[in-house]
Amino acid sequence: MNKRLTLKDVAKAADVHVSTVSRALDPNSSTSLSEEVSNRIKVVAKELGYRPNRIAAGLRTNKSMTVGVMIPDITNTLFPPIVRGIESTLEPFGYATILVNTDNIPERELRLIEVLRERGVDGIITVAAHRNDPGIAELIELGIPVISLNRRLDISTVPYVINDDNVGMKLLLKHFFDLGHRRIGHIAGPRDLSTGQIRAAAFSEGCKAHGLPDCADLIYYSDRFEEAEGERCTVELLRTNPDITALLCANDRLAIGAYSGIRSLGLRVPEDISVTGFNDSPILESIPPRLTTVRIQKFEIGQAGAKLLLNALQGGAKGPIGTVLPVELIIRDSTCAPRSES
Repeated sequence: MNKRLTLKDVAKAADVHVSTVSRALDPNSSTSLSEEVSNRIKVVAKELGYRPNRIAAGLRTNKSMTVGVMIPDITNTLFPPIVRGIESTLEPFGYATILVNTDNIPERELRLIEVLRERGVDGIITVAAHRNDPGIAELIELGIPVISLNRRLDISTVPYVINDDNVGMKLLLKHFFDLGHRRIGHIAGPRDLSTGQIRAAAFSEGCKAHGLPDCADLIYYSDRFEEAEGERCTVELLRTNPDITALLCANDRLAIGAYSGIRSLGLRVPEDISVTGFNDSPILESIPPRLTTVRIQKFEIGQAGAKLLLNALQGGAKGPIGTVLPVELIIRDSTCAPRSES
């Protein structure tokens, strides 16, 4: 069995001190070396086939060089670009990610937080946080850095990066209003998620701004951001309010479910009911009619969150508590002027 190569072996081959090799091969090292020396050591290490012993390094530094990433639904196409944004930022600094899927179940999330703590992660990026989240609250008390993406917590001390839910909803509502719609319903997300709560509040504010009547009865809250819930809420809402001509859904999956609900009632999209979503999922181009929606920055939100976490892990100045990224209205085929009343 071949002996594992060590820093001493690389130092001997490169004719430098072990500490110099350590600095050259540490992506987080702030100690300056000449480019010539640093490159020579890296070439020697590569030629020898040297691989760092992360376990040994972790024992010396009390760092595992791992970050936990929590997502709520591994099957949802929204999250892979976010994870890629996270990894693209952390990897150059030597961090590996441990990805866990909570299924949006609070009890499962608590168990997975314990798993990540047992693995000794240096910090956690969560895309799965609920507004009131005891697991995240405990991490904060323990001093473990946490960043929340796409959602925010009611805990004011947890840094977050979100897309502009408020502006996005108001862009969609204005689009409906400009087309001539005046009876607009909203399929909202769950109340215990910030995305559901913020988008529903923005819908209500937008209705008032456009002089539309009280819309409280036109909001149906889903239990989950899923197609089946979109269909259920749509059927219930349209049966109760048959004069609705447009549905503003809190995300794309709810909107796809709304398509099914509308068709089950013998109606058409958009001729009878216009529909919009939120997030701009990649699959939308292949589902007719192509969905009008709001495009959010998925890869970029991952990058921004990872940068905040890196700053915290490296002891930098405290970053902003809240970062809000701009959004864009994408108009496609699922919206048109309301049907005539003839």
